[in-house]
Amino acid sequence: MKNTHIVVKERVQDYLADRPVATMKQEKQKKWRKYLQKLAKVLEQVRQTKKFDYLMQRAGIPLTGGEIVAFTLIVGFLAAVFVMLITLRWQWSIISFCIAVILIVLYIKIKITRRLHAFTEQMGDTLLMISDAIRVGFSFMQAIDFVAKEMEAPIGEEFSKVIAETHIGTPLETALNNMAKRVKSDDFDLMVAAVLIQRQVGGNLAYILDTISATIMSRIRMKREVKTLTAQGRLSGVVLALLPIFLAVILYIINPQYLQPLLTTPTGHMAIGGALISELVGFWVIQRIVDIDV
Repeated sequence: MKNTHIVVKERVQDYLADRPVATMKQEKQKKWRKYLQKLAKVLEQVRQTKKFDYLMQRAGIPLTGGEIVAFTLIVGFLAAVFVMLITLRWQWSIISFCIAVILIVLYIKIKITRRLHAFTEQMGDTLLMISDAIRVGFSFMQAIDFVAKEMEAPIGEEFSKVIAETHIGTPLETALNNMAKRVKSDDFDLMVAAVLIQRQVGGNLAYILDTISATIMSRIRMKREVKTLTAQGRLSGVVLALLPIFLAVILYIINPQYLQPLLTTPTGHMAIGGALISELVGFWVIQRIVDIDV
């Protein structure tokens, strides 16, 4: 005879089709996260790992600082072992370890940038929702609770954290400042400053938020215009960075012996290293030129 729990689960499976998939994913995540947590406990004894906690929150990655450091070390070690088994050269294994670490760091930075961009895009509509809610009689706490329920991530998630902190006794000012530290957005800092001043000296908060919303939307439009005008420069940087690699691949396909001195001699290795460094520096300089703050 089947267990009662199994029978009930089978009967409701058609109505909760997403639950089994989510449960399987959670079980898989728990298995590999247990190993991460064991290594993370050792690494968290180093104070520097705690600095990565805010980075994980800003990136929206559900890992602690110690866990991401442990994950990075594991991936780098596996990459080094794999390359060592293929090439039998410890130099290439060290290079592969460094490349794996750099790729993970770049991934985290890209996640932070995209999340901040999405947060900024939502700020204007969020402030309008809060001001409209205040006009119809909501308190500020009720307004941000409404935003937390109605808005999508990341801004909905962040306001949900603010509500959760206030429910456990954290003052609203502290909760908003904690959110500002996680988000690192100038636009949100402006909103927090306006709300805190209004709570101290009074005033029409709905009108203040409308003004801030109009300012943020104007800034977003200007950023889009600047991005359009600098598109050619950014594309030129990508093309110039990829062109030498593309030519090297074509030459290797046409005449493999032509590039053998670069691949087999110490002088060739130094030349490749210098070329890669020059490529990275040039790409960074071009990106800095076309990156205009608005």
